[in-house]
Amino acid sequence: MIYELRIYHAIPGRLPALLARFENHTLRIWEKHGIRQAGFWTTLIGESESNQLTYLLAWDNLAERQERWNAFLADPEWIATKTETEKDGSLVQNIRNELLAPTAFSSVK
Repeated sequence: MIYELRIYHAIPGRLPALLARFENHTLRIWEKHGIRQAGFWTTLIGESESNQLTYLLAWDNLAERQERWNAFLADPEWIATKTETEKDGSLVQNIRNELLAPTAFSSVK
């Protein structure tokens, strides 16, 4: 297994719209493509507590990640959803993305 850590820094004031897009649209589209989430978090205390969303995706390997993520990005429903939810402007300033491999002693494998 590999895990993908994604940290979104929302445009100030746009975090609620970003969360709504994930909850009401993105997760359903991911399900269609076999993309598995391992958890979502907002920052309670920290540097970006008012505009940060962090989540993990679980992948069997890099090839699966490439195939499924590319299919998601090309999905007409996703493209329409992204366009509609950003009609009043972008939701995200930047995205930090890392692919992680569990250590031999990790409780998550």
